[in-house]
Amino acid sequence: MIHEQRIRTAGFRSHPSKRILVTGGAGFLGSHLCERLVNSGQEVLCVDNFYTGTKVNLGGLLDSSRFELIRHDITFPLYVEVDEIYNLACPASPVHYQYDPVQTTKTSVHGSINMLGLAKRLNAKILLASTSEVYGDPEVHPQHESYWGRVNPIGPRSCYDEGKRCAETLFFDYRRQHNLSIKIARIFNTYGPRMLPDDGRVVSNFVVQALTDRPITIYGDGSQTRSFCFVDDLIDGLIQLMNTTDDITGPINLGNPTEFTILALAQLIVELTGSKSCIDFKPLPIDDPKQRRPNITQARQILGWTPTVSLHAGLLKTIAYFDNLLTADAIA
Repeated sequence: MIHEQRIRTAGFRSHPSKRILVTGGAGFLGSHLCERLVNSGQEVLCVDNFYTGTKVNLGGLLDSSRFELIRHDITFPLYVEVDEIYNLACPASPVHYQYDPVQTTKTSVHGSINMLGLAKRLNAKILLASTSEVYGDPEVHPQHESYWGRVNPIGPRSCYDEGKRCAETLFFDYRRQHNLSIKIARIFNTYGPRMLPDDGRVVSNFVVQALTDRPITIYGDGSQTRSFCFVDDLIDGLIQLMNTTDDITGPINLGNPTEFTILALAQLIVELTGSKSCIDFKPLPIDDPKQRRPNITQARQILGWTPTVSLHAGLLKTIAYFDNLLTADAIA
């Protein structure tokens, strides 16, 4: 089985079914969100240009009467009728967003303008999946929402970092100018089933390398830190944020505040997979953050949200997913 069916209803209250647009809905996070919304009785319109998304991620949703899929690039206008919009469209891994940096910026900026325009026309609530990358290589640790960040505006990562920062600006300007109901989630490192095996993110890299007994590639000395949130927890947070009252706009950090070094992560994955992989150290990429950990005080106080899945438990599910995927590929 390629993915694990898991139904949660966190964040939903008793209300009539809504028609909900999810952009980037065939991707890693988007597919989990679509699944959760459909399983909670909502009607979901999934929009994706399939740059990093895939129909395989959508599994049995394609047969659901409450689910509809449209192939579309949100850098072009979209004319549909919906009640709420989750704007998740944009490649989130360095490998993919640096491959076509101009298109990455367009997706964040032009895409946000198009989705905000749609929300304005429909008077629909709209949520932006922003990112912890808006904090850049931070001088404040852990990162709280009032911190403005330390971003290199002309570096190789800036197409994503600055694109999301501009998207946040647009969301707040639409709020101030048109009284639009907006929500902004700043998402920290998230992992779990349906990550792409070649997306260049640290968890998927390490798991695939460990399962195939290849050297685990660590950039730098491995002392840099990250905080890893399992996808089910993250989806809970997005839904709970969307279901807040209109006076709650965010930005709100969503991530797991438990911090690990990259070396410790690699060692844990080697242990959990029983791998024979060794560690291969390589130079640290330009502008790679040394520390990344969310302050989730607002998420706890405003949303009543906190992650519940430990790194150990989440990695076991992620490893099982990639093990099945690699086995299926080998048989094919």
